[in-house]
Amino acid sequence: MTAPVDATATPAWSELSSIRDSFAPDLRDWFAIDPRRAERLSFKLADLHVDLSKNLVTDEILAALVRLAEQTGVAEHYAAMLAGEHINTTEDRAVLHTALRRPAGAEPALVVDGQDIDADVQSVLSAMTVFADRVRAGEWTGVTGKKVTHIVNIGIGGSDLGPVMISAALEPYATAGIQARFVSNIDPFDIADKTKDLDPETTLFIVASKTFTTLETLTNARLARDWLWAGLQAVGAIDGSDAAKTDAVAHHFVAVSTALDKVAAFGIDPVNAFGFWDWVGGRYSVDSAIGLSLMIELGPDVFRELLAGFHAVDEHVRTTPLERNVPVLMGLLNVWYSNFLGAQSHAVLPYAQQLSRFAAYLQQLTMESNGKSVRWDGSPVTTDTGEVFWGEPGTNGQHAFYQLIHQGTRLIPADFIAFANPAYPLEDGGRDVHGLFLSNFLAQTKALAFGKTAEEVEAEGTTGPLVAARTFAGNKPTTSIFAPALTPAVLGQLVALYEHITFTQGVIWGVNSFDQWGVELGKQLALQIAPAIEGDEAAIGAQDASTRALLAYYAAHRR
Repeated sequence: MTAPVDATATPAWSELSSIRDSFAPDLRDWFAIDPRRAERLSFKLADLHVDLSKNLVTDEILAALVRLAEQTGVAEHYAAMLAGEHINTTEDRAVLHTALRRPAGAEPALVVDGQDIDADVQSVLSAMTVFADRVRAGEWTGVTGKKVTHIVNIGIGGSDLGPVMISAALEPYATAGIQARFVSNIDPFDIADKTKDLDPETTLFIVASKTFTTLETLTNARLARDWLWAGLQAVGAIDGSDAAKTDAVAHHFVAVSTALDKVAAFGIDPVNAFGFWDWVGGRYSVDSAIGLSLMIELGPDVFRELLAGFHAVDEHVRTTPLERNVPVLMGLLNVWYSNFLGAQSHAVLPYAQQLSRFAAYLQQLTMESNGKSVRWDGSPVTTDTGEVFWGEPGTNGQHAFYQLIHQGTRLIPADFIAFANPAYPLEDGGRDVHGLFLSNFLAQTKALAFGKTAEEVEAEGTTGPLVAARTFAGNKPTTSIFAPALTPAVLGQLVALYEHITFTQGVIWGVNSFDQWGVELGKQLALQIAPAIEGDEAAIGAQDASTRALLAYYAAHRR
């Protein structure tokens, strides 16, 4: 692995800095003098129509950004990732999430470190398919012979955020009478709430933990196992013997893990453990066996359509020149805003209630990947990295935080996502409600781009101090992403789009986008503090003054 290029030392960076020093964006004027701006800056990405024309860029800026990608080796780094080079330097691993969605029989075959990656992936996909079909057909049953009606996926981070987001997004495809639920938080409310109305006889738990040691996941798995035993005993389905309990777990629990010894010790038959590999990072794993809950709920065909959507974007990135490569261009725009124009956050605003968890998913993908202060060779970064990603769906956000985007003092680039056809077309008094919904999508990007001048406000009859309050500066950058409908393939394309945006930024900043050491310290300290919570005086004494005071408050108020 070569040392990262210092982006700030490249000619392109100097060029962009010089442009920034005299930059005065004027979207109104740019559109007025260039009638083809929207056409020139709109791109097709598989089924996605991506309009970059309302961003604060000129042709000169875009050309300089593309040169920045060239000079930092974005295309070469992507090729290294696809080839299985160990670009995850701190863990000495390949990064092969793109291999998870390669179609069967893809040529040339992908062999990395002596391992046939394609064969491994297809083997797990086939096993998942067989199991999902059995559950959906009622051939796999609970211990009393009843068909599974609910799946509870127990995981955290990448073992939760991807599946829960996709389950919500593709809800119209869940037609087999099986509903998935997701437990992640170690707060006991989470598992109590998700199981309180379920029937133990018809519930299947999926414990998703690569090492089968994740504290939150294993704690929740044990709580789920206790819930299962108690519920089955309460209706006389099992007695309290160890043999009966073991049989119940074997019928109601499966695992996504490679630690077969720990899976077996928990009581799960290792035959019902679906593996994945150390070259799959958690936040890039939803298209691996981590997606087992989705394959059961939505069906193997839907899951494979999802994979095909991912792969279409992978191929676009691999084969498209940088100047028309949509994920690369969007990553470059994010660098322009965060490193040259001072933006610190990025809004993702889907005009689709089904994407209610999309921003939360992107938070892990982007911030865990690029929230780094050292480069992949251990040297300090040379510029700011990462952005705060956030957002809410549709008109909900308009009535919450859009005020800040429109008239606040902070620059907040925003991605607007919409679909021409709704999952559930409805009318209100003969009026298409989805059309009304999308009029808001179109109006918001127009208002943010072009604003409203004081003269326009006054022309409407407003006078005095209200003129300033009703004036909109405009020049607020947005990207519009449109698709015909929120299909499995389109959803896969959206997720892969943001994966590759994240990758592009990581290469330019020189960071390893595939490790996450920053999550470790808090987890280690939690293990040290746990005895103090339970009253261990030595553990209490080892804490700092603030933590001791908080422990004292907890002890005084815990009933």
